[in-house]
Amino acid sequence: MPNKFNTLLFSFPLLLAFSCAAAKVPAVIVFGDSSVDAGNNNGISTVLKSNFQPYGRDFYGGRPTGRFCNGRIPPDFISEAFGLKPAIPAYLDPMYNISDFATGVCFASAGTGYDNATSNVLNVIPFWKELEYYKDYQRKLRDNIGERMGKEIIREALYLMSLGTNDFLENYYIFPTRRIQFTVSQYQDFLIGHAENFIRELHGLGARKLSLTGLPPMGCLPLERTTNVMGGNECIEDYNNVAVEFNRKLDGMAAKLNRELPGMHMVSANAYDIFYQIVTKPSTYGFEVSGVACCSTGTFEMSYLCSKSDPFTCPDANKYVFWDAFHPTEKTNKIISDHLIPFLLATFS
Repeated sequence: MPNKFNTLLFSFPLLLAFSCAAAKVPAVIVFGDSSVDAGNNNGISTVLKSNFQPYGRDFYGGRPTGRFCNGRIPPDFISEAFGLKPAIPAYLDPMYNISDFATGVCFASAGTGYDNATSNVLNVIPFWKELEYYKDYQRKLRDNIGERMGKEIIREALYLMSLGTNDFLENYYIFPTRRIQFTVSQYQDFLIGHAENFIRELHGLGARKLSLTGLPPMGCLPLERTTNVMGGNECIEDYNNVAVEFNRKLDGMAAKLNRELPGMHMVSANAYDIFYQIVTKPSTYGFEVSGVACCSTGTFEMSYLCSKSDPFTCPDANKYVFWDAFHPTEKTNKIISDHLIPFLLATFS
């Protein structure tokens, strides 16, 4: 009689091979902050969490997963578009294991940034630690499906990287340390240096396909508009200009590394313009409100301040560009993702 356990071990790589053959890439692997975090902060000691309602109320089963959204976030839509699963699990989520992570995994942590000092603000996972988790993932993947297939997944996977907003809004513009050390332009260069070092190490570990997302129009986030009393609660254009310049520098770094790193294919999936269009012309995209968020009063609340019992939370998030004072709704995430996906498919399929 055949050993059922051995049969299972033998069959999983076969099933994975069939799954990968049907998809455009074998896996989607995610690094970054709350824009792409699927719930890694749930298991760490930080106040920056979202694994409670009303977060996730429009996710599958109405389940709060730790995504800072009412539903899905961009990596989920991208994964689905590439023929993989419709929701990418967080690496630290105990509900999942290496079999689940083989076709997609998220290492992102809400509140983190390129600057290690940024992750210290709210005691979240520093960016360098995400890379350590990725190394651990590689070891488990090879142990689970074999060296050859493990290397192939690592090489052919699509990597997504999205962060940087917290470095400015939760660090540089809040605390004096970095402002004493750097001008805004110098701080941008400092962050770009960290990004470059991270990508070089990621390349050294086998990654070859990378989509790099820069900063959104961060001056238009409800939290920032709330503080702009003298400006009539409009977008803070100085912050937006910083984002545009940072994205330009990020593009330059990507072009440089494409020339220098053998086999590297990195693109800039810049979402700034489409996001800005949504915020400034919401009705064009089917929204009614862009100045405040759906959750609570929509002016400053996120994480634990975004409570299920709050009577001010809107009943229909689809009317709002923003879910909480810092993060877009699922509808916004889908519009932005749908804008980027054709380019990503054409580039990496």
